[in-house]
Amino acid sequence: MAKNKKITVLNIPVNITEINDQHYICITDMLKGKDGDFFISDWLRNRNTVEFLGIWESVNNPVFNYGEFAIIKSKAGLNNYKLSVKEWMEKTKAIGIKAKAGRYGGTYAHADIALEFGMWISAEFKVYLIREFQRLKEAENDRLQLAWNLQRTLAKVNYSIHTDAIKAKLIPKSLTKKQTAIIYANEADVLNMALFGKTAKAWRTQKTNEKGNIRDQASLEQLVVLSNLESLNAVFIHQGVIQSERLRQLNQIAISQLTSLLNAKAMKKLK
Repeated sequence: MAKNKKITVLNIPVNITEINDQHYICITDMLKGKDGDFFISDWLRNRNTVEFLGIWESVNNPVFNYGEFAIIKSKAGLNNYKLSVKEWMEKTKAIGIKAKAGRYGGTYAHADIALEFGMWISAEFKVYLIREFQRLKEAENDRLQLAWNLQRTLAKVNYSIHTDAIKAKLIPKSLTKKQTAIIYANEADVLNMALFGKTAKAWRTQKTNEKGNIRDQASLEQLVVLSNLESLNAVFIHQGVIQSERLRQLNQIAISQLTSLLNAKAMKKLK
């Protein structure tokens, strides 16, 4: 998912952002769907809310301050007790609710918590929030799958270039089909070692419950690099570079390209 997205729930635009690869929904935007005066602090001081937040943090937050939480829980629901988002975050080291400044500023809650907050707006609002959020995730998953499929296809096309180079330069005319297959597999594993750090056989030994092969389970970034390595290895083979030197160079290239891709804004927009 891109860093900032927006969905519309009952004609109300609601911003969604990504923090540490987790979806956070702007509950400040969601407040616009509530009839009458209602504030996040009203929801936060409720005892049921505090108990829910405490359970969520205990499951997801290893640094959650249980001592401060116990104090807050003992006071929750009292008429004279008030609790702000800032106080909740600072006292308990909570990660489920965040205050965000800037263009997309406001109070954001992890999707689990935001969906719970939606019920405080109205049951109808929560139903539509779930539907629109799910629709957003499905659309982005479809786009990511399309990008993955395109890159997997490109890797297969480049594989033909790779195997042609092996056939032209590495396979003697007198080899049997079985011997030829061993050479192809050996060269495929040069790429596997350079990119994944293991052979196809080693991967299957470790991933006995996984479907497909090592390349079927590759990330989009790894598939991009794989297609590049196949082309480069074909060039190295035609140049007569020995296998050990090709592996060394390909590994360095794989590390460099993966580092660049993982930090590239264009790749992040696909997620």
